[in-house]
Amino acid sequence: MDLTQTPLCDKIEKEVPERKNHYYAVSAAILGWTLEAYEYFVVVFIVDALAKDFHVAKGAIITTFVATLAMRPVGALLFGIMADRYGRRKPLLGITVYFLVIAALSGAAINYPMFLILRALYGIGMGGFWGVGASLALETAPSRWRGIFSGLIQAGYPLGYLLAAIMARFILPALGWRPMCWAGILPTIITMLLIYGSQESQAWDPGSRPNLHEIVRQFWRHRRGFAYVVIALTLMVGLSHGTQDLYPDFLKAGRGVSSNLVAEVAMIYSVGAILGAIVVGQGSQLFGRRRTIIGALVICVLAMPAWAFGNTLLALTAGAFLMQVGVSGAWGVIPAHLSELAPDGVRALFGGLAYQFGVLFGSPAGSVEYALKNSYGYGWALAIFESITIAALVVVFWLGPENKGKRFFGNN
Repeated sequence: MDLTQTPLCDKIEKEVPERKNHYYAVSAAILGWTLEAYEYFVVVFIVDALAKDFHVAKGAIITTFVATLAMRPVGALLFGIMADRYGRRKPLLGITVYFLVIAALSGAAINYPMFLILRALYGIGMGGFWGVGASLALETAPSRWRGIFSGLIQAGYPLGYLLAAIMARFILPALGWRPMCWAGILPTIITMLLIYGSQESQAWDPGSRPNLHEIVRQFWRHRRGFAYVVIALTLMVGLSHGTQDLYPDFLKAGRGVSSNLVAEVAMIYSVGAILGAIVVGQGSQLFGRRRTIIGALVICVLAMPAWAFGNTLLALTAGAFLMQVGVSGAWGVIPAHLSELAPDGVRALFGGLAYQFGVLFGSPAGSVEYALKNSYGYGWALAIFESITIAALVVVFWLGPENKGKRFFGNN
């Protein structure tokens, strides 16, 4: 039998040339995740301004971090089911419209309760974007580029942090915090255009359209793998948010660094995070997902003394730069690793919901560290929490599964 004459091969031959515009999907995932991260981290830099404007304690503003993170699983569940049933593009467009509205309203908040509610609602959109966006990008792109695209997508997160730091340095002193919330509106419209110009994922079968019962049944069959991924991502969230959320406040309150200098330090370590995500993500294509993640965690350990206990601003900056190379380096592997571990029929739901459950369970990281500082001091609180987290992560990834190079339909 001549396999080249089968209908399946005819379909693949027609579809492969059309995949040249997978760059639209990857660009949309990168830009969208950058904007999601920007809108989250912008609050990290305006805690003092918000507390003053809304006449509340700083701890109340920090609570909005938890509210955002805690609502992300809701978005992953809703939009993940839609993506596995109706395709990736339409739900992703819906998320960006939702994000646009919430960002506009957040900048117009008139009091703390309104801002808190909007941050919780924003978490729903943030939770929906990652799983659907990563699925569209990694299912559309050739498998041989999966590592580098994984790193690029995850690099959007520290890039959002970097943009928030830049805005805090130059916009906040001149115009206040509200324009910082509105700054993402135009790029969000660009993201919508990129999504519109992208192809639907070839790993999603438009003829199947599984109903909710079928999606739940397939998901339940993989519950053990899901539980493992949730544990791993809970610890990963503790690693990232535990090293990022309170670090600007640590520099100000714990080391007496001025707000302008804190923003500049954040810019520097955000560059390290971007480089780490891209380089380590690509490295996982050569050395495997789990080994590369563990290697990135070793970098975090080496950075710990200067990051938490540096006696000079230069030492703290160098430690923070190296720490974020390791943290985002480990995260740069996650989109590819998680997509390869996820079952084919429920990849958007499995990956997105696992990620956001990890966010939910890991969301108290900043609050725990903030509480520990009263007993151990700021530097020791950060170091103790992250040392335990890194040790647990090494064990989890050392013993865990890997499906590097798993083929999605239509991948080269």
